[in-house]
Amino acid sequence: MFEPVRDRDWTSALRAGDFESAWAISDRSLREYCASGAVKHTGERHHQRIWRGESLAGKRVLVRCYHGLGDTLQFIRLAKPLRAIAREVTVWAQHELVSLLRNVEGVDSVLPLHDGTPDVPYEVDIEIMELAHALRATPQLISGRVPYIPCPARPTYRVPSSPLSIGLVWEAGNWDRRRCVPPDLLARLASESGARLFSLQQGPARRAASVIPAQDIAAPEIENLAGLILELDLIITVDTMVAHLAGALGAPIWTMLHADCDWRWPDRGRESVWYPTMKLFHQRTAGDWSTVVTEVIEELKLLD
Repeated sequence: MFEPVRDRDWTSALRAGDFESAWAISDRSLREYCASGAVKHTGERHHQRIWRGESLAGKRVLVRCYHGLGDTLQFIRLAKPLRAIAREVTVWAQHELVSLLRNVEGVDSVLPLHDGTPDVPYEVDIEIMELAHALRATPQLISGRVPYIPCPARPTYRVPSSPLSIGLVWEAGNWDRRRCVPPDLLARLASESGARLFSLQQGPARRAASVIPAQDIAAPEIENLAGLILELDLIITVDTMVAHLAGALGAPIWTMLHADCDWRWPDRGRESVWYPTMKLFHQRTAGDWSTVVTEVIEELKLLD
């Protein structure tokens, strides 16, 4: 168990699971931000700080989803504790997620995100990634309860029941190439694990499925993708939306992380406080994915 450490920075506090220290740092930052006279809803959305410390209790709350799809999937778990104190919770979400989020506990309604202002009544608004701070989330609050996104309908494609079926995602997009695993390295999974491999990769990188080789069953609609995830025995992915979706569904998920991983993941160890069904695999040396793939294969052999 962690021990709160004075003078930790925000990132190291979150990585260590020291949420109390992280929120104390956030409190100071928020006070400074508000004192600066910054105007709400100006500038690039993903840089905006919407919540100014207002009470959410008894209010009609508008939750704005201004970051990535994975961020929304990770923090929508907080709709339930938010609704426990709020009068109403409206989620203004990316259109790809609207139908998936409508049945999340704590959500009264979901609207597709668009330019301008949503035409709904609300008394206080907050960006979804600010909810953890506003609710003073603890590791106990966020861990343990999965799935928190309801199981969607079964997909049209049914995955064969044997042998072990693994869904793969190896690229997170061009915005952070450090998160991408060369697909030729994953060819070892096919030759050394004995598993049957399926590609869930989206975008131009899906063409590399034949290099692995993995059967391409990628689904552009997220509800169908969620159904496919639940059909498979295991998901192995880089740090991208699929990792959060599988974790939110309570599916077995192994996530491969680069050496300087994002703040939401610990910098060592296999466990994630955010997703109890997730196992983490870290680069030991920046850029070295071969060691990560070797560790994944060794873990797969233990499943036999």
